[in-house]
Amino acid sequence: MNFTTPYESYVYAYPHKTAYRPLPERPPLHGLWAEQPKDALSLYLHVPFCEVRCGFCNLFTRIGAPEDLTTAYLDALERQARAVRSALGDKEPVRFTAAAFGGGTPTFLTASELERLCDIAEKSAGADLRAVPLSVEASPATATEDRLAVLADRGTTRLSLGVQSFVPEEARSAVRPQKRADVESALARVRDTAIPVLNIDLIYGIDGQTEESWRYSLDAALAWRPEELYLYPLYVRPLTGLGRRPGDTTAAGWDEQRLRLYRAGRDHLLAAGYEQVSMRMFRRAAGAGEDTGPGAGQGAGQDLDPVACQTDGMIGLGCGARSYTAGLHYSFDYAVGTSEIRGIIDDYVSRPEEDFARAEHGRRIDAEEARRRHLLQSLLQARGMPVGAYRERFGTGPWEDFPAELAAFAERGWLVDDAELLRLSPEGLAHSDAAGPALFSADVRAAMAAYERK
Repeated sequence: MNFTTPYESYVYAYPHKTAYRPLPERPPLHGLWAEQPKDALSLYLHVPFCEVRCGFCNLFTRIGAPEDLTTAYLDALERQARAVRSALGDKEPVRFTAAAFGGGTPTFLTASELERLCDIAEKSAGADLRAVPLSVEASPATATEDRLAVLADRGTTRLSLGVQSFVPEEARSAVRPQKRADVESALARVRDTAIPVLNIDLIYGIDGQTEESWRYSLDAALAWRPEELYLYPLYVRPLTGLGRRPGDTTAAGWDEQRLRLYRAGRDHLLAAGYEQVSMRMFRRAAGAGEDTGPGAGQGAGQDLDPVACQTDGMIGLGCGARSYTAGLHYSFDYAVGTSEIRGIIDDYVSRPEEDFARAEHGRRIDAEEARRRHLLQSLLQARGMPVGAYRERFGTGPWEDFPAELAAFAERGWLVDDAELLRLSPEGLAHSDAAGPALFSADVRAAMAAYERK
């Protein structure tokens, strides 16, 4: 097994959408969901609009929206929600236990449009947003008082703010135009709403970033005592703003810089009373620190996880959302390039309701892939995976199913020596973006390699 870089790929879903293919039979959703448990579903609504597109972003989103496009998109989202809810049937109760709005930037929508988005989730899809954890992504520029008031009133329990850096020069380098004062004002508005969990996203590995400037951003974020912090390594991917710039981002020196900054950030947060949940996620421990500063007393110690997008029983609504059953993952077509994304959005908003009652792009999940997915999504969490639970679910043990992969991890010191709990060591967590892809099947790797990016 050849590990050439600690930053092969951020594994946030398996299999990745680039392994999906058109489904010629376009299976009806009612058949896909007929035998699936429906008493603990997750709901994800995707909003594919942003006010700007950051240089590192390869998400399915477009900049701005022509007149009436957001209305047309919400109309289509409502049609899709009705079609999906009908496909779930009424033979057994349908219950959502978690919800999330992502994108793009959901708060690109106006306050009244956010009200309608919530109505679609509740009245058309059937989720009780005030009774379940609801996570919403936002940017500083769109975290306005009226939008935040809607989200708080409709039951938002977690708001994730994409800051990336508190250093203006670094923000410009990452093509993330923003002023420090505007970021601070947005954070103050979020805290004023008393949404229980504030998450702040930060990025390391930006050109010109040092340990000192990285610590400056960390401390600026910590001043707000966020319940969560996500630390993301910078990736430069094809078809993104940074990916179109000349320069070598494959040099070993960049890997060393990112690993150094990761370790510095991890240690800084652990010393500040945060617990590591994964390579990227850190959560403030209950009672950690003194109740002083601008974020004091606002939801500290809440144990609210964002939607686990890898869980079977995911309903995704919107043209960039995925849905997961035990046997099939499906979505609409995928793209990164701006013109292709616009075409997919235009196609989505023109569809009649009956068109949303079938799956059209996806990947079948067989028994081996189910094992890989379970191992991958469990092992990349700091708490690890109980070996007994894996054996109870699949009838075999992880070392029996994946001897070569796990032996390679152990050889590099990436595993903790524990027969009952399969868990990454601190160094293993640092190399999560190499360990995750190493667990991909040969078929998924081949499909991803053959995918024509657009």
